[in-house]
Amino acid sequence: MSEAKLQGIAEASSYHMSPEEFRRHGYQVIDWIADYLQRIETFPVLSQVEPGQVRASLPPHAPESGEPFANLLADVDRVILPGVTHWQSPNFYAYFPCNASGPAILGDLLSSGLGVQGMLWATSPACTELEAHVLDWLGEMLALPQKFLSSGTGGGVIQDTASSASLCALLAARERATNFLSNKQGCDGKLVAYCSSQAHSSIEKAVRIAGIGSENLRAVEVDADFGMRPEALASQIEQDRRAGKLPFFVCATVGTTSSNAIDPVKAIGEICRNEGLWLHVDAAMSGTAALCPEFRFIHQGLERADSYCFNPHKWMFTNFDCDCFYVADRKSLVQALSVLPEYLRNKATEAGAVIDYRDWQIPLGRRFRSLKLWFVIRHYGIEGLRHHIREHVRLAQEFAKWIRADPRFELAAPVPLNLVCFRLKAGDTASQELMERLNRSGDLYLTHTKLADKLTLRLCVGQANTEERHLVKVWARVKEEAAKI
Repeated sequence: MSEAKLQGIAEASSYHMSPEEFRRHGYQVIDWIADYLQRIETFPVLSQVEPGQVRASLPPHAPESGEPFANLLADVDRVILPGVTHWQSPNFYAYFPCNASGPAILGDLLSSGLGVQGMLWATSPACTELEAHVLDWLGEMLALPQKFLSSGTGGGVIQDTASSASLCALLAARERATNFLSNKQGCDGKLVAYCSSQAHSSIEKAVRIAGIGSENLRAVEVDADFGMRPEALASQIEQDRRAGKLPFFVCATVGTTSSNAIDPVKAIGEICRNEGLWLHVDAAMSGTAALCPEFRFIHQGLERADSYCFNPHKWMFTNFDCDCFYVADRKSLVQALSVLPEYLRNKATEAGAVIDYRDWQIPLGRRFRSLKLWFVIRHYGIEGLRHHIREHVRLAQEFAKWIRADPRFELAAPVPLNLVCFRLKAGDTASQELMERLNRSGDLYLTHTKLADKLTLRLCVGQANTEERHLVKVWARVKEEAAKI
């Protein structure tokens, strides 16, 4: 190799950020994040940019030479912040929250610094064993049935989202129903899955991906409180069996997106047990409430479920992404998802003495997500987590009282936990205008749904730093804008 080429290689090696540079810039980033969180209430909650505005602020081509780190942070302020909808604002009440907290952010930073790819136990034993242990902690904290813990026949794994958890549950259910032949022979069009008409759209997406097909997903009727009607489920299963179909999977929801409705898991579970169907319980948002003993009514009947999931990244102050997925029979899940090429074979796996989480999920690779969850649990403790959950529920109940007391408004659904669904009695047009006025103001952010064919505003109290003073201000703004309509 020529001297010129060697010199070029030597120069290129200096392009890396040195440990000292990383330390200096790292402090700057931490300071930036801390300052951002401190001043977050000064930003409009919903981004005010127009489509294409962020891209128009960026250079058309990537830089040929590297830039000073100060330029990068400056452009975060100049280009990125205006295009951010501030999910960590205490005035974010839209959708369901996507929470973060100091310990979670630092745990995620540590995960990035370690750069672990935890597909196998052998590729980082700590990644696997901490995850299994923390998921068992959480199972006990939520008072989940013993069968979902790793000491029994089941166990827990961290997925990215509840969408992935539901897909994994559906695939395991599909294989169990077909004696593990669907992976080899494909689906024959006879399999039928069930959820309520209020279930998350990810269930329909899962049946599409799994080859079941949208036409073989039954949307079961709901009652006046928007929970699944067990008798309607039983009737639909019977009808499908008479038609030569093979019912195999039911998803019950604990805390639907539209109204926070809670399906009657116990009654649904009884039907699933009698009919031999897999029962998956999706508690993505509301499952965190079960940290508090007084809210564990949401899990009544969970002992009849085959799988369960909830999202700490929604209401447990753990930044996205982090879904905790539990199965009662881990063998069914592993058998449905396991593929073992030669390059992944190792002594620990073949001895059967370890968990390889690659077999519990769709992708092969996986990050060290349990670090941030571990940090959150250890920082807050069970006591601290319960305190904040109880306060959010209390604030939501208080807001619901204000709605009930104002003759211009009505509640559109029961308020079991921290989601308030309400509307103006004047009708859909008035409710739509109210929401648009509030969102344009930047003072808060609400989203809508339709319940009983009426447009309904949703206010979810679950952002990590929301306090009573914020709700008082929101109610004042809601009344102020309503008076103009």
